[in-house]
Amino acid sequence: MRRAALASLTGLSLAITLAAAPAQAAAPAASKLAGLVTLKNVRHHQLNLQKIADANGGNRAAGLAGNKITVRYIADQLKRAGYTPTIQNFEFDFWQEPSQPVFAETAPEPKTFAPDTDFATLQYSGSGDVTAAASPVDPGATGTGSGCEADDFAGFPKGNIALIQRGGCFFSVKADNAIAAGATAVVIYQLPDQPGPVGGTLTKPYGIPVIGPSNAVGKALVQQAQNGGVTLRVKTDTVNEKRQTSNVIADTKRGRADNVVVLGAHNDSVTDGPGINDDGSGTATLLETAKQIGKLGGKVRNKVRFAFWGAEEEGLLGSQHYVDSLSQAERDKIALNLNFDMLAAPNFVRFVYDGDNSEGQNGAEAPAGSGAIEKAFNDYFATRKLATAPTPFNGRSDYNAFITVGIPAGGLFTGAEGIKTAEQAKVYGGEAGKAYDPCYHSACDRYDNVSLKGFDQMIDGAAAVTELFAHSTLTVNGNELARKQAQAQPRKRMVPEEIGKYTTR
Repeated sequence: MRRAALASLTGLSLAITLAAAPAQAAAPAASKLAGLVTLKNVRHHQLNLQKIADANGGNRAAGLAGNKITVRYIADQLKRAGYTPTIQNFEFDFWQEPSQPVFAETAPEPKTFAPDTDFATLQYSGSGDVTAAASPVDPGATGTGSGCEADDFAGFPKGNIALIQRGGCFFSVKADNAIAAGATAVVIYQLPDQPGPVGGTLTKPYGIPVIGPSNAVGKALVQQAQNGGVTLRVKTDTVNEKRQTSNVIADTKRGRADNVVVLGAHNDSVTDGPGINDDGSGTATLLETAKQIGKLGGKVRNKVRFAFWGAEEEGLLGSQHYVDSLSQAERDKIALNLNFDMLAAPNFVRFVYDGDNSEGQNGAEAPAGSGAIEKAFNDYFATRKLATAPTPFNGRSDYNAFITVGIPAGGLFTGAEGIKTAEQAKVYGGEAGKAYDPCYHSACDRYDNVSLKGFDQMIDGAAAVTELFAHSTLTVNGNELARKQAQAQPRKRMVPEEIGKYTTR
């Protein structure tokens, strides 16, 4: 999941939804599909994804062997289930870091910082070896970060290294502004309430080093720069080149082709690990749902499209390529999109995308109908007396391509690098003060990096709401399939007449 690619939010809502289900809940009280899509079978797919990663360099990242085999596995499983999958190839900007970066203070007090612990290289950073004085950019900014406006760089010394606080805008905006001001390297340090270094993507290739240290490292360097100056060394070794990857798409045979329900999960991992939660959990859930949904028979009245997006970790590229490739007429046939990215975090919360923006943290208004999708998930869990919490619907996963063209969307999420609060631990269990997924974007995101309890519940929720909208999307887009009715014509009955012929009356 590409959650770190955008400026982080500073106030994730803690609101908990645990109300009794309304008399006419949007979600069904019982779901046949939820019973068919079992944790055991979903876990089998996850295990196979783990085996693929282990045999192919330890990851399933776009542009590398592990992802190519993952795409083949998905397509093969769909064919075995009776589908005719489409492999949609597209080109993207591949990025890799062949060797460890270097980040050090060379003056006034020599000090070397540790990769992954103290800092990380942002995806699409360029290569370079820069030693220069560091200058803080708008160091007085609070909460919203700095470097989002060209004016923030007023008086910036050309040739220096820019020290910028995360937040408020895309990393790429900060980097663009820094380069325009003459920076030779960019250091984007973490927000105070976020642990560890900044791990994210610039979404496009750059020609200079861009790294992200922790808040403690960044703030200390800012203070030194303000109190006499500090000289830093930033060295990165990266590969930026064009490569090819793929989406895999398959439709149910049943259902209306003019009112399609699109289910999405991404088929890639980061280069640092196998991605069995992010997003092997979504991929595995969709695969098993595809295998079982045919058993609903005539209850599938709207076509269901299973989409496994490529290069999500590179900037939501596969889903955006797909939506961009559709004509307006084809987009109009899509009723809604359900997104399933990271359903099995070990320190989970049952997050539901805030489709109605009731928490006011989305940053943009979601298309009408997105609130009804959120309600369907909340209603399903409420009937089982399971709490849910809203998570900002801010475009950080593959649903973004759909909502930006007006298609309603929603989905489930169990948390990434964010920290579980004491209140959440009381409701969901787990450990307060720890990340929802301590292995997020790391080598340890493996088969055992899963809460089986939470995953099982999220699988059921995903299946139940899929079944609901496969049957009717009335609450989302007002589209109701008319019942077939007999022609209102008088029945004909033959009666004998005296003349020995037959007539009608």
